[in-house]
Amino acid sequence: MKLQQYQVDAFANRVFEGNPAAVCPLKEWLSDDLMQEIAAENNLAETAFIVKEGENFRIRWFTPKTEVDLCGHATLASAFIMFKELGFDRDSITFDSRSGPLIVRQNSDFIEMDFPNEPVSPCDPPIGVHKALGLNDIDVRECYIGGDLIVQLASEQAVYEAKPNVSLLSQIDARGVIITAESSEYDFVNRCFYPNLGINEDPVTGSAFTQLVPMWAQQLQRSEFHAKQVSQRGGEVSCELNGARVTLRGRASLFMRAEIML
Repeated sequence: MKLQQYQVDAFANRVFEGNPAAVCPLKEWLSDDLMQEIAAENNLAETAFIVKEGENFRIRWFTPKTEVDLCGHATLASAFIMFKELGFDRDSITFDSRSGPLIVRQNSDFIEMDFPNEPVSPCDPPIGVHKALGLNDIDVRECYIGGDLIVQLASEQAVYEAKPNVSLLSQIDARGVIITAESSEYDFVNRCFYPNLGINEDPVTGSAFTQLVPMWAQQLQRSEFHAKQVSQRGGEVSCELNGARVTLRGRASLFMRAEIML
């Protein structure tokens, strides 16, 4: 059996930046175990599988270790492939997912995604979070908990200089750890770490912005932001809070067309 697969750099203005994702369009679902094996073999942060179901498409995302409920960059990559490679000619795509319907539109050279937001609540800094991030006590300003632990830092420089200890981060009781701070060039910057999902540092994490946007909207009393995830590859995200939804905008670049041989 041969399966078509694409590799796309999402939230990227060109190849070799942003977050790479594999996209596997299917006529029918494979077994969960086989999809997980493909994702592990790809060894990318996410592999997305999409199947047409009625008028919509269902999307599922797998890290090298597990299936996840929401992934922004692999959704952007999947929509990019449908618009640019598979001849999808409608104005918008509705992806049904474990997080509900996700509406994706092509807007000029941007892909625009409508996601549910994930509100966060203030919390005490977990014991050892400073050491786990390789930071001083004074670097940590506030902590919030949603799906992930968000650590707001005192300066943009601290976000760049953090030297996370993956072993210690994996002991924190949260899906992942996000660090963020206000920025001189952008509205805010961030980095994301998911060692328990097999991703030590994610290049650009769309789902993280569903938590960061409501947090920064409350702090800055604004609804629109231009942000950057300052990983080694880096990627820019335009984002907007719309009630219980978050709009994320980004570009993508095709890196590879391939076949999986099973």
